[in-house]
Amino acid sequence: MLKLIKVLLVLILIGWIISLNTQPNQKLERVEIESGGELAHVTYVIDGDTIKVELDGEVETVRYIGIDTPEPYREGEPECFSKEATSANTELVQGKIVRLVKDKEDRDRYGRLLRYVYVDEVFVNEVLVRDGFAEVMNIKPNTAHSAEFKKLENIARAGEIGVWGACSKGDNKNSQDKAVRQ
Repeated sequence: MLKLIKVLLVLILIGWIISLNTQPNQKLERVEIESGGELAHVTYVIDGDTIKVELDGEVETVRYIGIDTPEPYREGEPECFSKEATSANTELVQGKIVRLVKDKEDRDRYGRLLRYVYVDEVFVNEVLVRDGFAEVMNIKPNTAHSAEFKKLENIARAGEIGVWGACSKGDNKNSQDKAVRQ
């Protein structure tokens, strides 16, 4: 019994030490990790495809590459399914350490970092398309995952998953119109 208590105390101590090393307010240095990309801490979810992260002690805005979600702040009225897309993104990334992977371009015309986003091994951009929260938005030259995203979008559309089942065609903007805004 005493041995069991000692083991439990050691495990609790190890857990406490690990938690000290992963506090959300710690400054993350820009670190290239083995499978590519940089680690950052998500400090705020703006909408379904845009987040704020702490990277190198600075706050950066990150725009997800290859996808577009309904806009919650567009011309007075939020687009259909924008709240759900923002909530899904929040659930996936808020407060977490993410891996940001660049394609060809570093930033868009608004100065936002353009990145594919991963939480552990979960590919966030892909999940948002697969689950019907986002549609594909190809903007060259950042198209490394375009074919995968398009297949997933077609499945979501056919199954009327997410935005594809919840919103009438008039409520959704097509990808070409959105690409012009990018």
